[in-house]
Amino acid sequence: MTAPIDLRSDTVTRPTPAMRAAMAAAPVGDDQYGEDPTTNRLQSRLAELLGKEAAIWLPTGTMANQVALRVLTRPGDEVIAARESHAAWHEAGGGAANAGVQIHEIGQQGRFTAQQMLDAIKPRNFAIFPATTLVEVENTHNRAGGVVVPQDEVLRICTAAREHGLASFLDGARLWNASVASGRAPAELAAPFDLVAVAFSKGLGAPGGSLLAGSKSMIQSAHRHRQRLGGAMRQNGIYAAAALHGLDHHLQRLGEDHANARTFAERLVAGAPVALDLATVQTNIIVFHLPPALAIDAPTLAARARERGVLLNAFASRTLRAVTHLDVTPAQCAQAAQALVALLGG
Repeated sequence: MTAPIDLRSDTVTRPTPAMRAAMAAAPVGDDQYGEDPTTNRLQSRLAELLGKEAAIWLPTGTMANQVALRVLTRPGDEVIAARESHAAWHEAGGGAANAGVQIHEIGQQGRFTAQQMLDAIKPRNFAIFPATTLVEVENTHNRAGGVVVPQDEVLRICTAAREHGLASFLDGARLWNASVASGRAPAELAAPFDLVAVAFSKGLGAPGGSLLAGSKSMIQSAHRHRQRLGGAMRQNGIYAAAALHGLDHHLQRLGEDHANARTFAERLVAGAPVALDLATVQTNIIVFHLPPALAIDAPTLAARARERGVLLNAFASRTLRAVTHLDVTPAQCAQAAQALVALLGG
């Protein structure tokens, strides 16, 4: 039986044989005591790579984001984020349940301006309003189609945030993709923010793991919150070794995923009556919409595509997402696009 072409997410990748070998050979210790040498090496390397004082490994990107909220806010605060941000849409209400914050979504297509952020800050002289204390930027932005947030605007946002007493957080789960697509070093993209999250289980192909980087005091606080959320690990070097291998061997190839996404998107647009702005296909994510005139909806299209060996996610009733990664080839991406074209009557 032929394996399906899995475009549901870049989290579906399996460790390569070389990554498995690195994991098997990793020196390990008890990370809760700070004694796992491979985790310590990863944290030190990432702090330097992201231009921060310190870093801490966490099991998942969602936990990294939740810990960041608990470090940077207090219950009852308000967080400004881009519309359809991961924090608001894909963390099971964790911001409210874990940190006790509400999220004010602004902007469009994964972006907002410094002025829009300033307009969203609640007045502080009237007790009925929550205190706006944090601005969060997601780069790349998942639901907007993997778009890269312009760094010039990021600088304006973070500068304005500091001037108005707001902390700043970068949800950089796919920061590696943003770096490759923009040609800017990860440290440059991370520099304006107080706290930064990155993931290893997406473009880098590791089986798990994310990381927060920031000042020593913030990372010390993150350690306590990680413990409270059950994120402290033991012989974590197995995961850290996978992350280190991904950084060494899978980072520079991300441009291939971006090219594959472009091929998929161009073939889909050329052959099917879908709504897809090719300008949004900047990295490895393609989000497209089914016009009302089409009789088929997104869940039905996803189900029929699965029958043809193509897996993708229905994001809404008429919105779908496909994501390229290291486990799909250029030929498979072209084949997947043609399967969708056929299903849509092209």
